[in-house]
Amino acid sequence: MAGKIAVCGLNPQEICENLAISPSFRGKQIFGWIAKGVTSFEEMKNIDKATIALLNEKAALRSSKVGKVLRDSDGTIKLQIILEDSRAVETVLLTDREGRKTACVSCQAGCAMGCLFCKTGTLGLGRNLTAAEIVEEFFFLEKEAGKLDNIVFMGMGEPLQNLNSIQKAVEILTDPNGRALSSRRITLSTCGLVKGIRELADSGSKIRLAISLTTADSKLREELMPVAKGNPLPELKEAISYYIKKTGKRVTLEAALLSGVNTGRESAQQMIDFASGLDVYINLIPWNPVEGLDFTTPTNSECYKFKEMLENAHINVNLRIRRGSGINGACGQLGNSLAN
Repeated sequence: MAGKIAVCGLNPQEICENLAISPSFRGKQIFGWIAKGVTSFEEMKNIDKATIALLNEKAALRSSKVGKVLRDSDGTIKLQIILEDSRAVETVLLTDREGRKTACVSCQAGCAMGCLFCKTGTLGLGRNLTAAEIVEEFFFLEKEAGKLDNIVFMGMGEPLQNLNSIQKAVEILTDPNGRALSSRRITLSTCGLVKGIRELADSGSKIRLAISLTTADSKLREELMPVAKGNPLPELKEAISYYIKKTGKRVTLEAALLSGVNTGRESAQQMIDFASGLDVYINLIPWNPVEGLDFTTPTNSECYKFKEMLENAHINVNLRIRRGSGINGACGQLGNSLAN
């Protein structure tokens, strides 16, 4: 698609402006067809032939393509997506007990954060994804699994390092002329960039926020998550409190449970103390094995005891059911297919 415009990254007005298309209602029509998942411009039945010819000449319906499709027995689908510059990312479709479908999308090729328990962190950062590439991930998943209910920016990369592209993708996916996804069904997960959390709060964004906390032990968190050295826990807690007050939304704290590392009574108490005074929900995630990383998945007993300690302190907590590990599509495992 060398030199062509990626239309998945444009709103109706921008489609008209960037491609010199008129009248203006044509932009809405084209935008609507894109949201319906058409695979060629010729499928846009109410668009005249001259405009179709113009689109084929100047625009690309998709700037990326699906390289691999992996399916787990639990219903999880993982796509390896090849970008225009031959870099690749992974995106995952998760289905919960109620049958709700969630797109776990990537925002960067690789990641610079270097969290020790995450496969993506071993890859380093390639580049930020464009808004078009992010939207395309969502549409590729819908083509495989049908209409999706939610989107979470919890795939490869640190979302707050690519906030402009994410906000543009959210604008496109929530536009009533197209996919019309509710902003309440969109969640951004960050490893805890204090400045970015405050900027997100000030932006007026209506999406939900999740923080990858993992541990509320300052020294241990700095060892496991290098980002914590520049974003210490006291400042992170202040930023979370600011976000809650500014937006009125509850924040999710995510904790990857590492056997014998952050699952003991002291770790539970530190997390309880951190959550004190905050309107938060804690999501416990048993660590998913990654070849080459020296951690161990906690036992069920270990997980439930930790959960019980939080519950006894009247903390809203959930223990996540593992999904997608059979195709390395679970939390912390993304990036596996890129080396194969």
